[in-house]
Amino acid sequence: MAIIGTKEHHVDPRLANIAREDTRRWYQKPNLRALYLILIPSALGVEWTSGFDSSMMNSLQAVKAWVDYFDNPTEGRLGLLNAMYSLGALMAIPFIPSVSQYLGRRWSIMFGSLILCLGAGLQAGARNSDMFLASRWVLGFGIPFAIVNASSLVGELSYEKERPTMTSLFSSSWHVGAIVAAGVTYGTFQMSSTWAWRLPSLLQLVPSLCQICFIPFCPESPRYLISADRADEAYAILQKYHSEGDNGEEFVRLEFAQIQSTIAQEQDTAKAFVWADVFRDPPMRRRFLLAGIFGIFTQWSGNGLLSFYRCKILNLVGITENRTVQQVILSNTCWGLINAVPIAIIAPRFPRRVMFLTCTIGTAIVYTVWTIASARFVIESSSAAAIPVLVFIFVYSPFYNIGWNSLQYTYMVELFPYQQRAKGLSVEQLTTRFAVFFNTYVNPIAMDRIGWKYYVVYCVWILVEVAVVYLMFPETHNRTLEELSFMFEGKDVQDKVQSNIDKQLELQQVDQRPTSGTKKAEA
Repeated sequence: MAIIGTKEHHVDPRLANIAREDTRRWYQKPNLRALYLILIPSALGVEWTSGFDSSMMNSLQAVKAWVDYFDNPTEGRLGLLNAMYSLGALMAIPFIPSVSQYLGRRWSIMFGSLILCLGAGLQAGARNSDMFLASRWVLGFGIPFAIVNASSLVGELSYEKERPTMTSLFSSSWHVGAIVAAGVTYGTFQMSSTWAWRLPSLLQLVPSLCQICFIPFCPESPRYLISADRADEAYAILQKYHSEGDNGEEFVRLEFAQIQSTIAQEQDTAKAFVWADVFRDPPMRRRFLLAGIFGIFTQWSGNGLLSFYRCKILNLVGITENRTVQQVILSNTCWGLINAVPIAIIAPRFPRRVMFLTCTIGTAIVYTVWTIASARFVIESSSAAAIPVLVFIFVYSPFYNIGWNSLQYTYMVELFPYQQRAKGLSVEQLTTRFAVFFNTYVNPIAMDRIGWKYYVVYCVWILVEVAVVYLMFPETHNRTLEELSFMFEGKDVQDKVQSNIDKQLELQQVDQRPTSGTKKAEA
């Protein structure tokens, strides 16, 4: 139960009930099956780029050719090389909602992917550290356009029965890119030429090329089409992909009516200035506060150390041989994918709050053991202490994936109605990038200065996360996106939207087909 604002209130889950009672599996529906397949390279593949980047920058620290070329960057310089990616992303955040509404989900992904290709090319051809820094900024500027719109597109196109799983798999796709980057860098790290780091940098454009090639064949978000006064196209997409199950026609009619009425209500209350909705009223302020908190928690749960500085973590417990470090990074990255995919399929089936609490409590325990083992290595000079550190590096991944990874975009898409979804995800990306910027710049300095004692900071912080999740996070499990759209606004607004839905259904029965445009039924 949340303690900020009024308690969330849920409407009758008519649409969610139809989806739950559908006995046909997604792979038994030809059109839906084709949709999910095209979403893999065109939308889920966006996270391949993020995973590739984090893993590559992690692995390059153990590549002698890269270290020598950039004059052995340490502390602040190393942090800046990593943090510039987040700085570029921060500069892009203010423009994302406007670009998303103007271009739509698909072409916003294309826009971001083109920028990412430019950044990868600059990075591979870097002649000095300044050019490398500039390429990192360009890559960072492009990634949030792709992430915000790809995660929204997956949630808005997927059939309700599989929607939570699909958005969870979006997050898990990060590990695919991470494994490829770790494998490529492991294969090139012994090269004496600069291609030891230029080749992995160049290959970073491959995931973006997948989006560029496949996004033209992916349908647009029906919610975007309705908001753009193209209701006929939206209905055709819903009819093609969401009507193949039991009671498919009834599902599509009700879904279409819900989307129209919800977007009409959102447009009635939306502010002219794109970012004014952040502070519009208490329910909206609560949503954006949760988005900001979520972005921080996804990066300050200790994962920042593992994403960028596993090499330093291993060095602190005496594991310094470059080949061994590369092997640990590669095996841990593979383990991340092995556990992330089944967790992404299973976690959405349980209440969100239960999963987040399991995640935070589990990571708190892992960091506590990890800190004690690292302290023993330094204080007692015990080489045996490296073993629990290694073990708990691997144990950390499943706990983190249960909440912050598998449910990241699932929860964000559920918290926000369509008109504010891009803004909500942008705020989440904003605080995420601030947190990553802090992690990548401060972490190497702190680890060089105070070593294992820095882990104590995370032990305390994760306990704060446990308290915040318990007190503030609302439950969104087992509801459709439209059924969650006004969960903070109160019963009066929900009754108004429900009345409009009923009127839309009556009009559909008379017309036997939707008319163009968003119909605004008066309460």
